[in-house]
Amino acid sequence: MGTIQIGTASWTDRTLLASGWYPASADTPEKRLAHYAGKFPVVEVDSTYYGPPAEQTSRLWAQRTPAGFTFNIKAFSLLTGHPTKVSAIYKDLRPETDKKNIYPGDLPSRAYEEVWTRFLSALDPLAEAGKLGAVLFQFPPWFGIRKSNKEYILEIAARCRPIRPVFEFRNASWFSGANQNETLDFLRAHKLAFVGVDMPQGHKSSVPPVLAATADLAVVRFHGHSDKWTSKDIHEKFGYEYSRKELADWAPRLKSLAAEADTTQVFMNNCYSDYAQRNATELIELLESVEGD
Repeated sequence: MGTIQIGTASWTDRTLLASGWYPASADTPEKRLAHYAGKFPVVEVDSTYYGPPAEQTSRLWAQRTPAGFTFNIKAFSLLTGHPTKVSAIYKDLRPETDKKNIYPGDLPSRAYEEVWTRFLSALDPLAEAGKLGAVLFQFPPWFGIRKSNKEYILEIAARCRPIRPVFEFRNASWFSGANQNETLDFLRAHKLAFVGVDMPQGHKSSVPPVLAATADLAVVRFHGHSDKWTSKDIHEKFGYEYSRKELADWAPRLKSLAAEADTTQVFMNNCYSDYAQRNATELIELLESVEGD
């Protein structure tokens, strides 16, 4: 049985700060991160999707957490082909354009390469401290199964090495019929970690809740089941609290997954109020009861 690490996809959300989950004494960013790290062994940093991190920020994260704590970092939107605000690009690399959002092809190749270099190098302090887990590459709904996209996944792996990338799909073609085995076999062949998800179904971005270990690391992300999944309001989109029964149904599946990997990371991404933190705590308790059977 491999190790199971459970955490959340945020520790700084404003609705979390307002929820009362943090004690009044945790009144600074440093104290809040220390409090979080006292409860969970791992966290996913989602803010790096919206804007690349600064090296000094990574250094502070490393300094403010205990030995053995792990940060997973979500890849900057430009690196996964999502529309990216021009204002989020490094100032000296911003293209002259009237567009509010750009894609990789809108940048000169040298600037695009520099974005990659700066994004990864900013994670060096975490890597040096032994606290960098993986970088999450969550692809957009239009990133379907085809040869060019598989080649891009391999390109990402090469660019990141020795940092570990993990891959989340949001296009159901990767799992349609025989494609599911093809997808998982492709990742296994290259020892690349797959990210399973639990999310609302019936939408363009929906994928089934497939769990699989395709490398020595397995990752699962819980997005909730909000009936407002298509909302532009991120708190409506992720504002869903799992019931204890829902989590109890997942516990044996996660236990089985952990038997196939050295490490299994589970992130609650239902980040509204303290839903994610409370559900993560419940899931830890439920997994302990499964282990005790």
